[in-house]
Amino acid sequence: MRDEDKPEIRKLALFRDMSPDNFETLMQAAYAHAFPAQLEMIRQGEPADFLHIVMEGTVELFSGWRDRETTMAVVRPVSTFILAACIKDAPYLMSARTVEKSRIIMIPAKDLRATFRIDPEFAVSTITELANCYRSVVRHAKGLKLRNSKERVAAYICRQSRLAGNVASFILPVEKRLLASYLGMTPENLSRAIKSLQSDGVAVDGMRIIITDLKALEAIAGPDALIDGPSTEMPGANLADMQMDGMQRKTN
Repeated sequence: MRDEDKPEIRKLALFRDMSPDNFETLMQAAYAHAFPAQLEMIRQGEPADFLHIVMEGTVELFSGWRDRETTMAVVRPVSTFILAACIKDAPYLMSARTVEKSRIIMIPAKDLRATFRIDPEFAVSTITELANCYRSVVRHAKGLKLRNSKERVAAYICRQSRLAGNVASFILPVEKRLLASYLGMTPENLSRAIKSLQSDGVAVDGMRIIITDLKALEAIAGPDALIDGPSTEMPGANLADMQMDGMQRKTN
């Protein structure tokens, strides 16, 4: 593990308020590993042995059942996954694979749990992070269940624009295949939904999305704080909360 990694990890809300001594002890137990692209790092159902911190690259979190598979989240630097399973000492509910060559810091789950018991500030940060993740999952489930495919895509575009500072144009932060899976549709349905929005304020140029009429787009999306959430309430590993520069937002 590089010494220059520590300040970036320390900035994460999960580690920001814990005692310096406990942080250093936790980092001493951690190590870095470089993974090639398209490598399955963890598999759902396996014991949660490590908390992973993405320092470089991209990791897809996904789940499968029978012959079906769905994207749950996409993680970019600098972000952690999967915290809940590590704290609970339970099996992973999701699998993880690299989208591109990635460098990951791995912290043993047993050391994480030990620190949770002795450092009250770290414990509070952990609970806050897990609460944010839970609320994000509820919001995402509401979006899937209450919005049709066109409305989901419109809401995603509006949210991405807002997260990037209300920009009128941005590059999709992930390939359309992953975005379609996250939004609960096939790539073909995603393409059709985006095309259908061209008469409602959206233009497309490859991976670039251009908002030509925000009011018309919002009329389709129906922005709702109880579904889309405030920007201050975002967990580390959530595809919908990725910054437009391709970097994962650090939790505030």
